[in-house]
Amino acid sequence: MKTIVICSGGLDSVTLAHKVAKEHELLALVTFDYGQRHKKEMDFAKACAERLEVPFIPVDMANIGALLSGSALTDDIDVPDGHYAEETMKITVVPNRNAIMLAIAFGIASARGADAVAAAVHGGDHFIYPDCRPAFVEAFETMQKHALEGMNEIQLYTPFVHVPKSEIAAEGARLGVPFAETWSCYKGGEDQCGRCGTCVERIEAFVEAGVEDPTHYADTEFWREAVAKAHEKAGA
Repeated sequence: MKTIVICSGGLDSVTLAHKVAKEHELLALVTFDYGQRHKKEMDFAKACAERLEVPFIPVDMANIGALLSGSALTDDIDVPDGHYAEETMKITVVPNRNAIMLAIAFGIASARGADAVAAAVHGGDHFIYPDCRPAFVEAFETMQKHALEGMNEIQLYTPFVHVPKSEIAAEGARLGVPFAETWSCYKGGEDQCGRCGTCVERIEAFVEAGVEDPTHYADTEFWREAVAKAHEKAGA
């Protein structure tokens, strides 16, 4: 299956890229500049493409991203600390981001004769991000079949959509993914902060998977409090 992977440079998408490279035919990695406040993650996506020896396709949609305002990832709004289960994390939603990125990726895939576009949406995203849920994945794939009718049919490959991030960490370990060469943090500092939703989720995933985490975090203890608070709230 000739596949193009959407790669942000994070743990999930880099693991997916390695999985596709091992199990299918990886054609290229596509990454997006959607106007995010820091571009550091894109360097990690590029490094992944170089490591896997495939073309790296950066897509500049910063002008579009500027219109998708109101998110802490694009605007001058503080990125909240805590677990993804917290209501405060909704400020990290970028409206329609995945739908836009996927539509572009499907166009690239069609032009390059690919069989699939792979995206690393996973079960842990479902609570906060509607465009990471199974219903969205199914509906988008149906829409694309109509959009590309009479051309090459392209599958939306989302092998992690029903699993927690801990299973992605375990899969990455099996594949030999260099986790230190991935970037998840939303704050873009010198080290990954260890406090924002994606850092807390990342640390928790490694712990639950029993996989060594080589990441340097600015704060290595906050996640315990954040996870405990989220679990307490969920059980209330």
